Amino acid sequence: MSPGVRRYDPDRRQRIIDAAIRVVGAKGIAGLSHRSAAAEADVPLGSTTYHFKTLDDLLVAALRQSNEGFARAVADSAALADPEADLARTLARLLGELLAADRSRVELEYELYLAALRRPALRPVASQWCESVTAALAARTDPVTARALVAVMDGIGLQVLLTDAPYDEPYAREVLGRVLRGAQAASNALGRPLLG
Repeated sequence: MSPGVRRYDPDRRQRIIDAAIRVVGAKGIAGLSHRSAAAEADVPLGSTTYHFKTLDDLLVAALRQSNEGFARAVADSAALADPEADLARTLARLLGELLAADRSRVELEYELYLAALRRPALRPVASQWCESVTAALAARTDPVTARALVAVMDGIGLQVLLTDAPYDEPYAREVLGRVLRGAQAASNALGRPLLG
């Protein structure tokens, strides 16, 4: 191929996102730049700025891709679709599977998720993740309880990562069960059945 002739590369945008995720995984958010993503993806620097005008645009794409794992696991869980399944047990198992599958990947997801504190452009994507998991859980409970379950799972996952402690599934099941029992008690007091 002669110099100056561009080769058609339909996967380049995806390779840049994948490279950005690897850079953040290895060096943290502070290590990500258009230059570091281009080097990791083995593409010209102009390719990263063509596909992602700003670094926040690249981070949004990386966060969106990283968020898919747990939200999809919750949405696709056959046990969650079963109204007879123990919801606390199912969620504790799913959280354990997520943490056990690839801990460094989960750390990366939390780093991108928490970057939204300082980067407003990331907030809608972080919010979408919470909303998608909450919506999946709302099919089994009310929206307020679903949000509480997401908050508890987030907190437990973050504590495991920050303390480097092993995941304690019975503890997670008990805490999630308490949220559900409290919601059921409140629902009974109001005379409204909880989906369960």
